[in-house]
Amino acid sequence: MAKQSFSHRLQKSIEPLALAMSGRRWFPLYAVVNHRGRRSGTAYKTPVAVVPTVGRGSVLIGLPWGRETNWARNVIAAGGVDLTWKGRTVHATNPRIIDAVEATALTRALFRPVVKRMPGAIVLHEQTER
Repeated sequence: MAKQSFSHRLQKSIEPLALAMSGRRWFPLYAVVNHRGRRSGTAYKTPVAVVPTVGRGSVLIGLPWGRETNWARNVIAAGGVDLTWKGRTVHATNPRIIDAVEATALTRALFRPVVKRMPGAIVLHEQTER
């Protein structure tokens, strides 16, 4: 069995706590991406950090683990996702994986130093509340 990195082990150990807190109205920086596996069709719930943007109607999620993250690839393949965020579920469409330069331009000033160090981000357009 391949040896897992410290960051992967840390991520897996805090995931249950992150999932329990994500999507709550009182915890606005974290959301839950409700997606399906692009090959298996299995339903997944993935906690993610939402980055505040300068404009309204768009959702930016950093990809600190890289642009090939499975949940992001599933969202791209599906063409959209249901996102539980700030105590409500919204449908977001037109997902695109963007580089750090474009993501930084969409981000509020306080978060720009963090976003520009990430390998990329996924941007979606918030559509309707469900």
